Amino acid sequence: MLQLIREHWFSNIRADVLSGLVVALALIPEAIAFSIIAGVDPKVGLYASFSICVVIAFTGGRPAMISAATGAMALVLVTVVAQYGLDMMLATTLATGVFQILAGVFRLGNLMRFVSRSVVTGFVNALAILIFMAQLPELTGVTWPVYAMCAGALGIIYLFPYVPVIGRIFPSPLIAIVVMTTIYMATGMHIHTVGDMGELPDSLPYLLIPDVPLNLHTLSVVVPYGLMLTVVGLMESMMTATIVDDLTDTGSNKNRECAGQGMANIVTGFLGGMAGCGMIGQTVINVKSGGRTRLSTLTAGVALLIMVVFLSDWVGQIPMAALVAVMIMVSIGTFSWESIRDLPKHPPSTNIVMLTVVAVVVATGNLAIGVFVGVLLSALFFANKVGRLLYIDSRLSDDGRTRIYDITGQVFFASSTTFRHAFDFDEALPAVTIDVHRAHFWDISAVEALDRVVMRYRREGTAVEVIGLNEASKTLVDKVAVHDKPDAEKLIENQH
Repeated sequence: MLQLIREHWFSNIRADVLSGLVVALALIPEAIAFSIIAGVDPKVGLYASFSICVVIAFTGGRPAMISAATGAMALVLVTVVAQYGLDMMLATTLATGVFQILAGVFRLGNLMRFVSRSVVTGFVNALAILIFMAQLPELTGVTWPVYAMCAGALGIIYLFPYVPVIGRIFPSPLIAIVVMTTIYMATGMHIHTVGDMGELPDSLPYLLIPDVPLNLHTLSVVVPYGLMLTVVGLMESMMTATIVDDLTDTGSNKNRECAGQGMANIVTGFLGGMAGCGMIGQTVINVKSGGRTRLSTLTAGVALLIMVVFLSDWVGQIPMAALVAVMIMVSIGTFSWESIRDLPKHPPSTNIVMLTVVAVVVATGNLAIGVFVGVLLSALFFANKVGRLLYIDSRLSDDGRTRIYDITGQVFFASSTTFRHAFDFDEALPAVTIDVHRAHFWDISAVEALDRVVMRYRREGTAVEVIGLNEASKTLVDKVAVHDKPDAEKLIENQH
């Protein structure tokens, strides 16, 4: 037990604390921006980011992962706030937490195994593009000092790691933020700062019970929106966990992550915060800055609260150009450049899925929709590929009176038509044997195809025998098939 605690909390203390500070600084403008998107006070997003970060450090299934208020959740919550008010939003956040805990209990995190590598790659590339595009407003129509500061910060970020000794001790994004803030305070130049994003809170969060009636109207609001937030939040969180798994070459408990996200959102709802989920951009900052354990996540949350409540005068003077440089670094580091280089090597279906996910996410700005489309496309391509792995050969028996069909492969909805068309119903033979020793019947479409083949032969006066059904196929055929039941012809016709 002590070894596990040390591994998950205290095996990387210096790097975790420093990376947590970088993440805390990067969370501030994002939390404020997402609060504005949701139509609430900036402190709602800041309190949410603090509480979610702290709680998920203890309850999450992926060490070093950052969860906080996000744009995807804010886009759903803006409707709730506009139509029903802040208290209903808090109640919806609580409902989201309950649904996410249930998702963990019922092990819905296991569904991540259905997300193909091409979907993950497309998701990562789209996210990198969205992160970069989100920085453009801070770089459009501004004065030259903004570009100079952004370029200087990028120079520090990429060159500081080569400085002997200290370059390996301190994360370069933190040094860039400190240096650029010092330059701004010393010169007094007129550029956009964190303080210009919105008013920072001046007090600690406190317990807040949503003032909503317990009736059917409340349920009609919080249940559908809570389910929507659950799907969006868990999808982003699971994808974030998967990306960190890849970056750190370690595993994570996806079902624990589902439940952990739920606990974090419940605490957040009672502290006056909005629902949140995994943040891929900030998580990448954490990992790239050296964060590896839960301590980095906890540090980010605690440091965020201390900065915005007790150090707001200092934090408010951080130039947005410095934070923009950090996010540009994240977008460059997040994008999978190998996926572009390997396009000629990969199968067309893999490239189509990846590029489609990128296109859908960038066009809609919704990561969940992009992942859903990618998973659907992957499933269709897979079904089409497996559907082609059906081979049907035929031969005559030694006495020349029986045609024997040898079926090899998978019979399901994508290959059932091929199965039906492989038989010669015009051949006038007394008997036909369908040998399925090396085949498997997966669904009712396959069984229906078998029914139609058998009944067609019977109408032609040919006796049919099906042999070699494996146990699973036999169970399905015995349960669903109608060709051996009374009035089989009528039953088959009624299916259509």
